[in-house]
Amino acid sequence: MAYNPGYGQPNFGGQPAGQLEIGHGPYPSVGPAGGIAPQVQQWFAAVDKDKSGFISAAELKSALVNAQGQNFSDTACLLMMGMFDKDRSGHINLEEFDKLYTYINQWLAVFKTYDTDQSGQIDEQELSKALSQMGFRFTPEFIKFLSKRSDPNTGMISVDSFIVLCIQIQRFTEAFRVRDTQQNGTVTIGFEDFLNVALSCSI
Repeated sequence: MAYNPGYGQPNFGGQPAGQLEIGHGPYPSVGPAGGIAPQVQQWFAAVDKDKSGFISAAELKSALVNAQGQNFSDTACLLMMGMFDKDRSGHINLEEFDKLYTYINQWLAVFKTYDTDQSGQIDEQELSKALSQMGFRFTPEFIKFLSKRSDPNTGMISVDSFIVLCIQIQRFTEAFRVRDTQQNGTVTIGFEDFLNVALSCSI
């Protein structure tokens, strides 16, 4: 699932073995009786190099390439796996991969909207717009912090760094909502509970 700065349609024939490209076209159609789309099954089979019927973080990493031709970071792959690896086995099956695929496409669609020069990176202002589109309203200071955290030198955010941010923000948001019983945007949290949230929302 290589991230292609040109945003072309999926092209299996021209990709290196095991590397798959997510295009900018519509999501694949759902198969009969709500089944998994053939395209997703094809991608899963290509990533599942040992033909075990499961995908590991290492296999996922080998298949995900950003616009700079670099594999996604270990952090990005482990966080993506962790979203659906509920039994902590270190692997996901086809059904879980299908859900992960949908999330990746949603994040890519937002990222590509603001990557106007198709460089495979977005800047601080573009990040703010992207997160706003996803329903998050952060202060300029916090956006700057996120940008510098992604790349201290340039402040630019690559697609895999963007996905890491999305997953972490989503996890912390879910944990916050559970504790925001008054729904007023504030919580009181004990130290151990805070540590539990911080550790469970990381890899």
